[in-house]
Amino acid sequence: MTVLEQPGSYRPTPPPAWQPRTDPAPLLPDAEPYRLLGTDAVADADPGLLLRLYAELVRGRRYNAQATALTRQGRLAVYPSSTGQEACEIAAGLALADQDWLFPSYRDTLAVIARGVDPVEALTLLRGDWHTGYDPGEHRVAPLCTPLATQLPHAVGLAHAARLKGDDVVALAMVGDGGTSEGDFHEALNFAAVWRAPVVFLVQNNGFAISVPLAKQTAAPSLAHKGVGYGIPGRLVDGNDAVAMHEVLTEAVERARTGGGPTLIEAVTYRVEAHTNADDATRYRTDAEVEAWRAHDPIELLEHELRSRGLLTDDVITEARDAAEQMAARLRERMNADAALDPMDLFAHVYAEKTSQLQEQAAQLRAELDAELDAEEER
Repeated sequence: MTVLEQPGSYRPTPPPAWQPRTDPAPLLPDAEPYRLLGTDAVADADPGLLLRLYAELVRGRRYNAQATALTRQGRLAVYPSSTGQEACEIAAGLALADQDWLFPSYRDTLAVIARGVDPVEALTLLRGDWHTGYDPGEHRVAPLCTPLATQLPHAVGLAHAARLKGDDVVALAMVGDGGTSEGDFHEALNFAAVWRAPVVFLVQNNGFAISVPLAKQTAAPSLAHKGVGYGIPGRLVDGNDAVAMHEVLTEAVERARTGGGPTLIEAVTYRVEAHTNADDATRYRTDAEVEAWRAHDPIELLEHELRSRGLLTDDVITEARDAAEQMAARLRERMNADAALDPMDLFAHVYAEKTSQLQEQAAQLRAELDAELDAEEER
């Protein structure tokens, strides 16, 4: 019998004292949502930025109203309004450099047009025309993503690939609070943290995943706290404070660009309108709750700041509203025109080189279309 086999003779050496791989303290978000409007800290904000944010918010509110009206008129199949969330949307669109990429969810049309996409093209997918409506490569905006959270791993993959290639690119991925309950959200955060990918995650916590309140989705102190488990710093922000949103997003983008890795940002906001035109929001929330959030309207918050600094004149208001009305008029005119559809487009942009099956099917359809045209000419 060896010494180790003798009863009571084995004394294992204790392991070294355990130390966390990352100090969790710097990763923790603030106890309260970060705000600038209504505080002394906003005094140094650039007046030009404030006025641009205001003009974009006014345009965004009008865009939401017009798109909702087009849905009721049957010109859109569906429209997920972001009324009440405009500050999150506009800040996201403006925080990125030209070479960066935006990965939006289906509700993020305002971020898409703030990024420079044509307002009509941003609605094409929701109308049921064409594939995406705009060229993602031209605008560096991924397609509006309807499946919950699937755009997040895509953003991480693009950001990681860009870094491997040495490209100066940051990806900003947007998702709703409901999307944080999806596996794609957690997988994306884990990959981003391990690879230190230059990506920023923006969660718009608007209170409900369709009709499911946040309290029934998670018991976490905040959604921003979820980053700690992956080694990602979390930021908790007032999502209706356009200036705070722009500052936090800009800092996170710069941090990612300079090798600091990903950031998880939770914007606390509210969806004033229904989930979509197919939703009856009165079944799961009260009018009093909605009105309480209307008192924290992102446009009114910014207007108050602009007035206090003498920047919001009648001319500024008129110019912003006129520009928004002109945009809405062009949107109505173009959306009321029936799209010119070519059945042969079914085979475009599917593969870089058509497969033999697609070539055969395209030839068959072409023959059928030509036969119909010949028959009409004979009549």
